[in-house]
Order: sequence, then structure tokens, then C-alpha cells
Amino acid sequence: MSNSLVKVGVVQNACTMDVEANLAAALRGIKEAAAKGANIICLQELFMSVYFCQIEDHKYFSLAESIPGPTTDLFQSLAREHEVVIIASLFERRAPGLYHNTAAIIDADGSFLGKYRKMHIPDDPLFYEKFYFTPGDLGFRAWDTKFGRIGVCICWDQWYPEAARLTALQGAQILFYPTAIGWHPSEKAKYGERHHSSWETVQRGHAIANGCYVVAPNRIGHEAPDGGDGIEFWGQSFVADPSGQILVRGSVDQPEVLVVEVDLEVVDTQRTHWPFLRDRRIDFYGDITRRFID
Repeated sequence: MSNSLVKVGVVQNACTMDVEANLAAALRGIKEAAAKGANIICLQELFMSVYFCQIEDHKYFSLAESIPGPTTDLFQSLAREHEVVIIASLFERRAPGLYHNTAAIIDADGSFLGKYRKMHIPDDPLFYEKFYFTPGDLGFRAWDTKFGRIGVCICWDQWYPEAARLTALQGAQILFYPTAIGWHPSEKAKYGERHHSSWETVQRGHAIANGCYVVAPNRIGHEAPDGGDGIEFWGQSFVADPSGQILVRGSVDQPEVLVVEVDLEVVDTQRTHWPFLRDRRIDFYGDITRRFID
């Protein structure tokens, strides 16, 4: 395989209240992706549990863990064994009363490269993340791995062009977005297709605007931890190339391990032929740091 050719793996699963079963499913997915030749494997957002942010309940803080910690130790061993890069989205307990929605980045030799703490925290019906998570304070980052330079953001971050741009400006060739997003069942008939299209389109736009690959693993299944209507997660995990074309897309409702080959030389070609980074007018972008221009 050429040094520029890399196989990206995406694990798409349903989650239950059984943390051990969720972890086992994630481990199986990583092993399956590795067996298919994947070099970099990304799990969905908060894969260890149901999406508990549908309700505000202090009991769910018990799911949080230190990073690094026992779970990252396990993934480090797995990465070393299969010589793969792993991106694992976890509920981080930083200190008493201080928690983050965090992705751990592990290189193919098992080394812990670092972590990304979700920067944009939503507070919408059934997505009450501000109750649980403190906004990230590590900024937007990129890491050199054995198989290329990657950036990681998380779910709600994917709606913000600033997040993608600042990550790309650090040289990220592939941008990963571990995700947990879906429909409110009562709204699906009216808004379902529109909501999903918006989610996919904005990320394809990030790929185009920044000349990089975009990878978005999402969960599947219907989850209602409070017994209400819950959320129907729409799956459809995907990988888009630097021109925004979908290379592979998962199903709406089936657990899947997707593996697709990407060519990192395309990133350089795309950025050279469509030189958006060259033509940016950074001398006139100062107002981007303002909340609104009155």
C-alpha cells in the first residue's frame, strides 16, 4: 500500500443500558474493522452508554471516567495489538463537578496522543448536554499518527465552520466527528429528510471548504431512557472526500463496520487546485471573534 493510501474504519452500533455490552460491541467493531484492513478506526459519540443527555439526572454522572484511565488502557492495548489508530469518545470525569464530552486519540503503537474536549455544547429538547458537560478548553487540535495527520471534533461541533477551519489550519488531512444524532419520532415525518440532509450537507461543505476528508460515525436505534418518545438515531455514518463526495454511507438502522480507502495525496491536490486556504482574507476576519455585529 502506498504511504498516501489509508483505510478508514467507522463503527456504527446501537447502544443499551448495559455498559459492558456496549463496550464489547465496540471492541468487536474495532477488531472487524482491523480485519478488513482499516488503519484508523473511529467509534460513535459516547458509545459506552445510551445517550443519557435526553434527561437531566445526576445518576448518569456515575458513567464518567478519567482519561487516560481503564478504558483508554484497554484501547491502547487493542491499538498496539492490531496496529491501528483508535478514536474513542468517552464521558470524562476531570474533577468533582467538572465533566467533559471527550475523545481519546490513540496511535497505532498504543501510545496515548491526547484528547479533544467537545467545544460546542448543545441545550435543545432531548439534547440537554449543558447539564453534564463543561465546554472544552483544549482548543481545536490535530495529531500526527502513523497513518496521517488527523483532527477530531464531536457531534454539535460539526455544525460550526470555524471548528473545521481551525482544525484544518493545523494540517488535518482527515477530520473525524464522532456523533449521536437522530430524529424526534414526532417530527420525523415532517422534518426527517430535511434534518438529515442538513447534517450531511454541512459536513460535506467542511470537506470542500477545507480540502480534507470528513468521517462521521453515528449511532443507530431508538433510545428512550426516561420512558418518553426518545430519539430515533438515524445512523447513516459516512466518509466524504475533499470534494464533498460520499465514498461510503451506512444504513439507517443496522449495526455496521464501514471501511474505505482514502488517498491523502488528494488533500494536497485539492488544496492546490481549489486554494481556499491561500485566498483567505485574514486581514479582514477580526470580527469573527464577536458574538454579533450590530
